[in-house]
Amino acid sequence: MTDSMFALIAEELGRIAADKGEVLPELRADSVFLDGGLPIDSLDLATLLVVLEQRTGRDPFRAGLRHFTTVGELAALYAVPA
Repeated sequence: MTDSMFALIAEELGRIAADKGEVLPELRADSVFLDGGLPIDSLDLATLLVVLEQRTGRDPFRAGLRHFTTVGELAALYAVPA
């Protein structure tokens, strides 16, 4: 996981939470996206993935679904060739 990717994910999650009137708790690499205390749902997660693709130019899911449940796991997907 790169610190810059983690920071980008945190920035976008903060924006998504703020748009919903929610406060994003402190993020850690082991913060779980769904049912893990983050104020996001599956649509928010899909939105996050679209924004990350737009901002990075990378789509680690192009070849198919890749499993992730935490912020650190998602950030790591962007460090691995798609």
